[in-house]
Amino acid sequence: MQRILLFLYSLRAFLLFVFLEAIAIWLIVSFNSQQGSAFFNSSNRFSGKILGAKNNVSEYFSLAEVNRRLVDTNAELLAELEMYKKPADSTFIQLDSILMAKFEFKGAKVINNSIRLNQNHLTLNKGEKHGIKPGMGVFNGQGVVGRVKGVSKNFATVISLLHTDLLVSSKVDSTEVFGSIKWDGVDPQKAKMLYIPRHVKIEVGDKIVTSGYNAVFPEGINIGTVLEVNQGSDTNYLDVTVSLATDFTKVTYVYLVENDIEEELDSLYINSDISNDQ
Repeated sequence: MQRILLFLYSLRAFLLFVFLEAIAIWLIVSFNSQQGSAFFNSSNRFSGKILGAKNNVSEYFSLAEVNRRLVDTNAELLAELEMYKKPADSTFIQLDSILMAKFEFKGAKVINNSIRLNQNHLTLNKGEKHGIKPGMGVFNGQGVVGRVKGVSKNFATVISLLHTDLLVSSKVDSTEVFGSIKWDGVDPQKAKMLYIPRHVKIEVGDKIVTSGYNAVFPEGINIGTVLEVNQGSDTNYLDVTVSLATDFTKVTYVYLVENDIEEELDSLYINSDISNDQ
């Protein structure tokens, strides 16, 4: 403490000078309107820049929360949009509206993701207490991501579309020809569309979407586009390569979709001894 006092004492002349300068500036600003106006305008600009920089920093660090809220809001809007989707055939609506699937949507953030294995998975930051259940479909703004495999209280694991055991029921958007999308374990940007008969006309550039047949995904969610069509070695089916819409190296936020009547359909298939693996 004594050293601090001695240090300040050694600077007594400088400190007195600063104090007197501050009083002089205050007197000039207070009793001269022109100088006062210039001073306050300058100080306002300086304060505005400081506050603007502070606001930019605060906004940057709050982006994660903003994105989370946007995902949750979009999930609610997707659920509302699904309610207003109606088939073009009004007769179908009258006869079968009670059987129409009702989908619910939730948002989540990806906290772990793999793309270099043959059987890749993702981990989400939401689990059982958030309403996440095994079997729910997972997608993002680009397209299909995968399907929920297991859940804990706060987290969920997802079988990625880049998993050699996952099949996704799909169709050619323009022709309604359906098949199944399956990754062959080679390129994370490409997959195969299986079970397309050789007589079917399918062209490069055709859009591939979910068919809605297996009750996991609503109809029409983007999967990718046809990249290549070959005759292949199988005498019955074409060899169709699809360029996946989802960039799995950049998957951050996803939507989860639940079909409220999926359990009923699964029970029906089991009792009827019908496989619904697509």
